[in-house]
Amino acid sequence: MTDLTRHATFREILAQPAIWSAWGAQLPVAALRDWIAQTRTDEVWFCGAGTSAYIGDILAAGLEGQDGPRLRATPTTDIVARPHAYLRGQPKLIVSFGRSGNSTESIGLLTALDALAPHWPRLNITCNAASALGTDPKARVITLPEATHDQGFAMTSSFSTMLLTAAALFDTSLAPTDTPRRLTALADTLQTLLPAFTEAARTARTPRRAVFIGSGPLAFAAREAALKVMELAAGQIPALWDSTLGFRHGPKSFTVKDTDLWLFRSSDPHTRAYDEDLLAELRTQYPASHITAPDLPQPFTDLWSAPLYVALAQLLAVHWSDALGLAVDDPFAGQGTLTRVVSGVKLHPVTP
Repeated sequence: MTDLTRHATFREILAQPAIWSAWGAQLPVAALRDWIAQTRTDEVWFCGAGTSAYIGDILAAGLEGQDGPRLRATPTTDIVARPHAYLRGQPKLIVSFGRSGNSTESIGLLTALDALAPHWPRLNITCNAASALGTDPKARVITLPEATHDQGFAMTSSFSTMLLTAAALFDTSLAPTDTPRRLTALADTLQTLLPAFTEAARTARTPRRAVFIGSGPLAFAAREAALKVMELAAGQIPALWDSTLGFRHGPKSFTVKDTDLWLFRSSDPHTRAYDEDLLAELRTQYPASHITAPDLPQPFTDLWSAPLYVALAQLLAVHWSDALGLAVDDPFAGQGTLTRVVSGVKLHPVTP
């Protein structure tokens, strides 16, 4: 059996429980929530690129309908491309996520804010203290533990810990003093699930195509899952994501021979009923596909369960990457097409 511990990415996935538990005890939630309240903004924008943008999608969907400022996922890539369309009107709190904190778009957003909205408050959440996000003098900065600064190509512990950090700050149903217990409970749950997840990934066939499906925040967790597969398989396994009810409206045509599907089931009984309907339909219509609906403990809302589901996809992606003979920590080595920190983006000047 292949020893996957030689891959940094695999070790970083397994490190997540210890990281979450230790970080929960350190994160000053009450002080940060006070600072957020003092910004007196009626909108919060969650900004990032790629996986960091999907964090915002999961948060905005998972906290839909709660009282307080409107929460909006606004990718950094959208703002940098069209800054005048976004950076106008009443101030918004800009929450920027970045593993490296040095991507061109992260720098471009700071530049655009300086030019068009210098008075808008900023909260930067990054894994790299020495980065542009980490050293931004105009921002409140949260620097995650060094262990989250993944050395592999794919974002794993950086994704989950940035997501959980923001969830602790913006989920008003969770008291600040409950954060350590919540992150420890999540860590214990993942630690319990990891042996089964690892075995499921080890024994799963390498599919021709992969599909990940969920509702609400779990739809965007499915998006991150699909991205992990495509990244670590270097595009050799096309992967699709969609919502439970959206999948029938055309995207189901992606399912061909040897396509395998994963359904991230909701903890909400009403939502889960739709998940179960689709699960039964898929198993009837695609008997040659392997269709998996992981059975997770249900003490958490879907927002908080998202990183648990994604951890399974991270492990699947590592096993498939290794099975394909790729360099798991750098699947695009020698190709010059994709890099750990996105390169090749030219920033154009922003004029007021």
